[in-house]
Amino acid sequence: MSKRIVITGASRGIGNETSKRLAELGHQVIAISRSKDLLNQLKDEYPSNIEPLALDITDSSAGETISQYLSDNSVKIDGLIHNAGVLINKPFSEQTRSDWQKQFEVNLMAPALLTKDLHEFFNSGSHIITISSMGGYQGSSKFPGLSVYSATKGGLSILTECIATEFSDKNISCNSLCLGAVQTEMLEQAFPGIEAPVEPEEIAEYISEFILNGHKFYNGQILPVTLGDPG
Repeated sequence: MSKRIVITGASRGIGNETSKRLAELGHQVIAISRSKDLLNQLKDEYPSNIEPLALDITDSSAGETISQYLSDNSVKIDGLIHNAGVLINKPFSEQTRSDWQKQFEVNLMAPALLTKDLHEFFNSGSHIITISSMGGYQGSSKFPGLSVYSATKGGLSILTECIATEFSDKNISCNSLCLGAVQTEMLEQAFPGIEAPVEPEEIAEYISEFILNGHKFYNGQILPVTLGDPG
């Protein structure tokens, strides 16, 4: 049975590959990103399964824009993947208020507000996934330069537990996947020359399977997805 999934950060990396994988499986994806051109390229590849929606998730009107789209098209959704993220690799003592604000808004505030604004459009049995990081997983190794990023991702994981509790009476599940290093453009920009053990296509296959079936076994869980202990 085809499901309808919303994915943020869908123009590049993990979000892009997850959108493709779900489309290949025959599901309908509402792909969200700031880049209209890249979203249209994704749409061209999968014209029957991708619906692009270009917007900045940190805009105060983002939730209203998505809600209006869903309402105008009489759409209910079965899943939401909070994949969009930003990483600023900088020593803690050099992180500015602007650095804090940018990472906080993208990595934590936007997922919280979008979930709140879209909750009325979820079908019973829906699944929300937050894409966190091993850097935000309690007890994992921590790395210099990732203090703010890790803090926001840790907050995202705790938010996941809270959403699962808040929505339990609506039969809506929420889980957090704390990913280790994946060879994405964001990682390469933050750590030039790094070689991660996992490719975006590989983790996209895992996330696609998890959004479709993971809520049958998990709810309110913070799950490490790593081959070692990278942040």
